[in-house]
Amino acid sequence: MTLTAPRAPERTLQRTSKDGRRVAGERAFQLLLLIGLGIGLVVLGVLLYTVANKGGGRLSSEFMNGFPSRRAAKAGIKPALYGSLWLLGLTIVIAVPLSIGAAIWLEEIAPRNWLTRLIEVNIANLAGVPSIVYGILAAGLFSGLLGLGDSLWTGAFALSMLAFPVIVVAARESIRAVPPSIRQGAYALGATRWQVTRRSVLPPSIGGVVTGCVLALSRAIGEAAPLLLVAVTASFSTPNSPGDVFSALPLQIYSWTTRPQVAFQVNAAAAIMVLLGIVLTVNVIAIFIRNRSQVRW
Repeated sequence: MTLTAPRAPERTLQRTSKDGRRVAGERAFQLLLLIGLGIGLVVLGVLLYTVANKGGGRLSSEFMNGFPSRRAAKAGIKPALYGSLWLLGLTIVIAVPLSIGAAIWLEEIAPRNWLTRLIEVNIANLAGVPSIVYGILAAGLFSGLLGLGDSLWTGAFALSMLAFPVIVVAARESIRAVPPSIRQGAYALGATRWQVTRRSVLPPSIGGVVTGCVLALSRAIGEAAPLLLVAVTASFSTPNSPGDVFSALPLQIYSWTTRPQVAFQVNAAAAIMVLLGIVLTVNVIAIFIRNRSQVRW
C-alpha cells in the first residue's frame, strides 16, 4: 500500500502567498523610506557644509555685536538677533498657552456637535495656509486696526497665528494617545474633569505637546514672509521692549542675499549659522524635556 502526503489546503497556499507579498511590500516600502531619508540627510549635509565653509570665518564677537552697515566688513546682526530672540519669547508666551488650551478644550471638554467639527476643520485648514497670508492679516488687524504699528507685538502675533494650528493638532494627537482607562480610573476615584485633565492626561502627554511646540516654533522663527509686511528689513537699533520697531535674522539674511557683493553673501551665510544654532538649541531643550517626561504604555 502506497502512502501519499496530504496536500496543503488551497486556502493555506493562498494565505502564504499573500503573506509573502505583504512582507515584500513592507520591505520595499521601508527601503523607499530609507532612500528618502538618505537623500534628505545628504542634501542637509551639503547645505550645512556649504554654509559653514562660506560663513564660518565671519563669525566673531564684532559680527554678533555689530549693526547693519553698507560696508560688509563692518556689518553685524545684533539688532536682528535681539529681534529674533524677542519674537521667539513673545511667540512662546502667546501661542503655546492658547494652542494647548484649545487642544484640551477640543479633546476633553467640547461637545461633539457641528460647531466643534467646524472648528476642527478650520484649524486643520489653517495649517496649510501660506505664511504670507498671516503677515497680511497681522498688518491689517494688529498693525492697522489695533494700532500696534511695526512693533514686536505685531510680529509675534503673526508668528503665533502661524504656529497655532500646528501646536493644536500635535497636542490633540498627544492627548488622544492617553488610554481611556487612565481617565476612567481617575473618574472612579472621584476626580473632577479638570483634575483628570491636569493630573492624569496632561503629564503623560507632555512629550508630544512639547514636540509639536518645537516644530511650530522652529518653523515660525525661520519665517521671513510674515515679517516682511510688519517689520523693517534692517534695523539700526536694538529692541528693548515689545513695543519697539524690530528686525529679525530671516529678514537680515534676505536683505544680504539680495545684494550682489560676495562679502554680503558671506555675512548671510554666517547669519544662517546663527539662526540654525538658535533652532538647534531650542530642539535640544525640547528633546531633553520630552525624554524626561515620556511615558510608555
